[in-house]
This record gives sequence, C-alpha cells and structure tokens, in this order.
Amino acid sequence: VQLQASGGGLVQRGGSIRLSCTASGSTLPDRAIGWFRQAPDAGREPISCISARDGRAVYAETVKGRFTVSRDNSKATVHLQMNSLKPEDTAVYYCIVDRARDYCADYKFIPSMDDWGQGTLVTVSS
Repeated sequence: VQLQASGGGLVQRGGSIRLSCTASGSTLPDRAIGWFRQAPDAGREPISCISARDGRAVYAETVKGRFTVSRDNSKATVHLQMNSLKPEDTAVYYCIVDRARDYCADYKFIPSMDDWGQGTLVTVSS
C-alpha cells in the first residue's frame, strides 16, 4: 500500500513543521511505518520508524531529540513533528510501510520499491 506524505513547506532555521502521512482514503496498514528523506543530490535515508504494535518510535541519531513521530490509528494518520530545524534537514520526506513487521526493530528497514508514494518537500532556510 502506498502512503502519502504532506505538510511540507519553507521554514526558517530553528523553526518547526509537522508532516502528515495518510493511506489514500483507507486505514493505516497494521504494519510499522517508516520515515525517509532525500536531500538534493543524495540518496534516500531512513530517519525514523513507528510500530503498529505499541506506537513506539525509534530515530536516527541525526534527528533524535528534535523529531517526534506519532500514530493515530483512529484518524489513519501518522505525524512527524520536526523541531529545531537545520538547513541540512532540507529534503523530500516520505513515509512508507514496512510490509514485513508490525514493530520497529530499528529505524532502518528496506521497503518494497512498489510502496514508495508521494513525498513532501521541506526547505529550511538559513
């Protein structure tokens, strides 16, 4: 299932923004959901994962303490709250399902190529 990220925009250094992740008119899959980002001229990197089982989230060191992921199954939405933003956080952000698990053993996993949906651009100005 493809998930769609939204809510991106332009924000100043030190500012905040909240991204949303939805599953096009349906409920969230009962699987872990990851957030990835792709900076200009760079590959996609994983930054976080949130479990379906207990809502526990894990983070990459680059965002730990600044970003918070939450999951509201009743609203079929996952949020990524991004605080204390830095210019190096500028990227297209994606959310994607981990088909294999309903929990996050790590913030990293390899998603199916078929599951990449639309990302949303966050630009942090200096």
